[in-house]
Amino acid sequence: WGFKQMTIHLLLQGMIMGFVVAVPVGPLGLLCINRALLMGRLCGLFSGFGVATADALAAGIAALGISLVSGFLSDHQVILRFIGGIFLCYLGLKIYQTEPRQQPAASNVSGLLGAYVTTFLLTFSNPVTVLSFIAICAGWGIESLRGHYLAAAILTIGVFIGSALWWVALFIGLTVFRDKFNMQALGWIHRVSGATIAAFGIVVLLSLSPI
Repeated sequence: WGFKQMTIHLLLQGMIMGFVVAVPVGPLGLLCINRALLMGRLCGLFSGFGVATADALAAGIAALGISLVSGFLSDHQVILRFIGGIFLCYLGLKIYQTEPRQQPAASNVSGLLGAYVTTFLLTFSNPVTVLSFIAICAGWGIESLRGHYLAAAILTIGVFIGSALWWVALFIGLTVFRDKFNMQALGWIHRVSGATIAAFGIVVLLSLSPI
């Protein structure tokens, strides 16, 4: 019973953590929503699952306390943030210039796998992702699970489920209310979200400059 209770506890902790982390709509959330509106809801959903997978992996690494990986991310955060910032600027500009269509456009991210992989890499390449989960685990009172790989795996699965549930709920909402968006409204959504994503990229790049 002790093992079963620990498993349920870690799974629930992970689900709550994953859901709470996923809810704030940042640049990647806007990217996933834009893909859903432009290339189809399934493409947007798989983009969200890419973010959820990266979040779950980051939580597992944080819980295990793998200093080698977190150390690598810290040591190379300048180049990683630079690449991430450039990519966000590119995505934002591309979304800003995109004209909405009546029918979903053909996916320009090599299908569902491409949608999943791009958001996964963009999320996980950001050193803040793992470092923030280290802080979350500490604040949540989760003790280091170093050496307890099964427990870390359970927590990781919980984080993925919690984050994925948010994305599923979000895209169900988009499905229900999609017909209420006309082309003019979609155009404004593309411009505002594209400009916001590009602004996030510029902020990331400016943060690299010594003051």
